[in-house]
Amino acid sequence: MMTARILPAIDRDNEAFWTWGGEGRLAIHRCADCRYYVHPPVPFCPQCEGRDVAAQAVSGRGRIVSFTVNHKAWVPGLSVPYVLALVALDEQEDVRIACNIVDCAPEEVAFGMPVEVLFEPAEDLWVPLFRPVRP
Repeated sequence: MMTARILPAIDRDNEAFWTWGGEGRLAIHRCADCRYYVHPPVPFCPQCEGRDVAAQAVSGRGRIVSFTVNHKAWVPGLSVPYVLALVALDEQEDVRIACNIVDCAPEEVAFGMPVEVLFEPAEDLWVPLFRPVRP
């Protein structure tokens, strides 16, 4: 796994996304009115403008819709090469998470590859990473 990360500033909207990983859960906000998933988290629903939006655990499964392989360590201490990807969650196609793909050689990563979440501790946060779903 990676050894260095730039960590986010935590606020009430994104706290669940960065902390529920300690319990093995991926938190995505969902509107109670129209059931639309909202990511990145904001305090209102962009679909129906409802204000009853709260974190909910999701399956943590999805597929890779875009990726790049980085060969330069943009952060000191970051192991290269590494894969940065956009993963579309199974729950809702337009919920996309920017993440690293791990447990897979960069040359094996492919568009449409099924992936599942795992979490890496970083200080008091849990960074969601994704790995290929193994048969």
